[in-house]
Amino acid sequence: MVELNKKYQIGIRRFGLINWIGFKSLWLKECNRFMAVWQQTLLSPLVSSLLFLSVLSLALGNDRGDVLGHSFMSFLAPGLIAMSILTQSFSHSVSSLMIGKIQGNIVDMLYAPLSALEVSMAIILAAITRSLLIAIISILVFSIIIEIQIYNILYIFIFSFLGSFLLGALGFISGLWAEKFDHTATVTNFIITPLSFLSGVFYSIDRLPSFFLMISNFNPFFYVIDGFRYGFLGVSDGSIIFGIIYLTILSFIIGFIAFYLYKIGYKIKS
Repeated sequence: MVELNKKYQIGIRRFGLINWIGFKSLWLKECNRFMAVWQQTLLSPLVSSLLFLSVLSLALGNDRGDVLGHSFMSFLAPGLIAMSILTQSFSHSVSSLMIGKIQGNIVDMLYAPLSALEVSMAIILAAITRSLLIAIISILVFSIIIEIQIYNILYIFIFSFLGSFLLGALGFISGLWAEKFDHTATVTNFIITPLSFLSGVFYSIDRLPSFFLMISNFNPFFYVIDGFRYGFLGVSDGSIIFGIIYLTILSFIIGFIAFYLYKIGYKIKS
């Protein structure tokens, strides 16, 4: 009995610095969760992007001139894909925590031998996985409809990863803060949507008035979309290197806040 007590001491971590098995299991659980409803999580964002592309193409026709030296459709398509990456990454993290809190099965994560860092990173990584899958599917489908060129695939991956990490972490924080799904709509309506419309998805930001241009220069959505578009077209509105540095720092800050709030149990018992 004494030997068993020594071997299985409560509170003593027996998985090393990182519980890789538990981390992988939680990541796979989250991936299986969104794959189980792939029509909603993967197909729906693609359909929404195609509708935007179709409607704007029919509405503007050939009246819209080139943007940054490329046709409007070639300019628009990467922006729509990047927007899907951002919104779906946010949605995944939010829904994961909200469903767990409302249904009460968040205790499965709380009682599991996983640290706060492992839980938060596993959920955010699953959000990144979902976003990257959407990006790949969207690029393949869009290439059938319009001519899509790839200038530098490395930048496409970098900004996809940084954007989905940032929004995944923000969604994680929102999921902890919100007590019901109506509260998450507040974040979407007052943060996500305004930043989206000022990000240059549908236009080059040099057309904005000076006040909104100043806001866009601090808008992380702009740098994600601008950098993602640069990977396709080879042209951008802003500095690509500054965008990478800015998004990396911001991702680290938001990611740390997400980890810390989960660690202290912020509103988990709501």
